[in-house]
Amino acid sequence: MVPKVLCVIMGGGRGTRLHPLTKQRCKPAVPLAGKYRLVDIPISNCLNSGMNRLYVLSQFNTASLHRHIQDSYKFDPFGGGFVDILSAEQTEDGDYWYQGTADAVRQNLHHFNDHDHDLILILSGDQLYRMDFREIVRQHIQTGADVTVSAKPFPASDVSGLGLMRVSQDLQITEFVEKPTDPRVIESLVMDPEIEDRDSESGGEPRCLASMGIYVFNREILRSAIANEMADFGKEVIPSLLGKAKLYSFIFDNYWEDIGTVRAFFEANLDLTNPLPRFNFFMPNYPIYTHARYLPASKINRCALENALVADGCIITDARVTRSVIGVRSFINEQCELDNVVVMGADYFESDENLQDCRRRDVPEIGIGAGSRISNAIIDKNARIGKNVVLSPEGKPDLFQSDGVVVRDGVLVVTKNAVIPDNTEI
Repeated sequence: MVPKVLCVIMGGGRGTRLHPLTKQRCKPAVPLAGKYRLVDIPISNCLNSGMNRLYVLSQFNTASLHRHIQDSYKFDPFGGGFVDILSAEQTEDGDYWYQGTADAVRQNLHHFNDHDHDLILILSGDQLYRMDFREIVRQHIQTGADVTVSAKPFPASDVSGLGLMRVSQDLQITEFVEKPTDPRVIESLVMDPEIEDRDSESGGEPRCLASMGIYVFNREILRSAIANEMADFGKEVIPSLLGKAKLYSFIFDNYWEDIGTVRAFFEANLDLTNPLPRFNFFMPNYPIYTHARYLPASKINRCALENALVADGCIITDARVTRSVIGVRSFINEQCELDNVVVMGADYFESDENLQDCRRRDVPEIGIGAGSRISNAIIDKNARIGKNVVLSPEGKPDLFQSDGVVVRDGVLVVTKNAVIPDNTEI
């Protein structure tokens, strides 16, 4: 029998480590790779796995996420598919916000019960990876597991901030420690050599199995596991089930990136500009879906572009762009130089009336003005950068702030809707 699966995508908390990118949007709504949103990754993985009943749980700055999902994911009435957003709400049972991943699921069980299902697949909304979830479900059924936790091998020296597990040779989880810091504990959780396949990428260094925050729960096990006040799956629920339920690990040893910080977001985007990026968007059988915008093709006029990713609806003129991602509706003017820059683009094209008003008020147009030089930066949506502007995080301390500019994790961020006047130098 093919099990009936409900997919639940966790929208995350305030996204403080991604601030200021999350100042006006929740983490799953953060733009990615020029034309996508982070939430498109888990949704596309589900749809490519034949799973089309999805809930997205979120509670902070959800307006742009709502718009994106409503505009992007429409299903015919015959397949029973949907992508619904469930935000924290007041009920007779409580009026508080989600206290953690497990609490978010607990508060929405009554919604899930409206649909016939055997398994619940719980996913994160801020990760970049491609996975066929049919494989983890297949292993879950074959092992007779109550809970299956997807895990990725990481070098023991690179597991800071990750939940680690020890597994037996049949992949049953025997120990789970959330974000250990003691080197002795980490060393004790190194993978068994008979399970571990140390490839050339690991350099032969011992690896540990780290939780990816992806879980498959049997319906009744999930209900009983969160029939309490536990708030978080990794910190509380999974450890509490050890020895009480059948917990198995599903080992995933392909590309996976947790987009939890500004630096991680920046590097994951720039990696896409490499000739052979670690994440491949060019897979016809496993497409990444997003909003169909019906934009015109981009115009590249007399430019020098090297390792650049350019989305639809852009106009770039007499500029030099190196190792950069150029998002939808981006305007980059004459004599601009961009090195290691993620430009998110704009939500709209400015009308002639708006452009005339900008000139009257001496306000830059949306885009990057002529003669500007920008490096190691993220330009958020609808930013107006004037002429001859110089932007770089070099020499600036972490959390440096100026009008419309923040330096975070060594990356300069021009915030959404910011206005940077002509001749500004940061």
